[in-house]
Amino acid sequence: MAKKEELTGAKVRELTDEEISVSIRKFRDQLYKLRCQTVTEKVEDNSQFGTIRRNVARLRTEQNRRAQEAASA
Repeated sequence: MAKKEELTGAKVRELTDEEISVSIRKFRDQLYKLRCQTVTEKVEDNSQFGTIRRNVARLRTEQNRRAQEAASA
C-alpha cells in the first residue's frame, strides 16, 4: 500500500510547473487505484482518500494561481 504523502503549501510553491503537473497525475492515479480497490477488496486506510484529494487541491490551486499571474503579467 502506498504510504501517505502530505504536501504543504510551502512544498507546493517550491515545485516547478512540470513537477506540479506530474504530481497531480500521480495523485489522481493513486486515487483511481484506491477506488478500484474498494470494489475488489477492502482498503486498509480510508483516510488516504481525503489526503490525496487535499494534495490534488493544493497542487491545482497553485497551478491556477500561477496561470492567473502569467495572464495578468
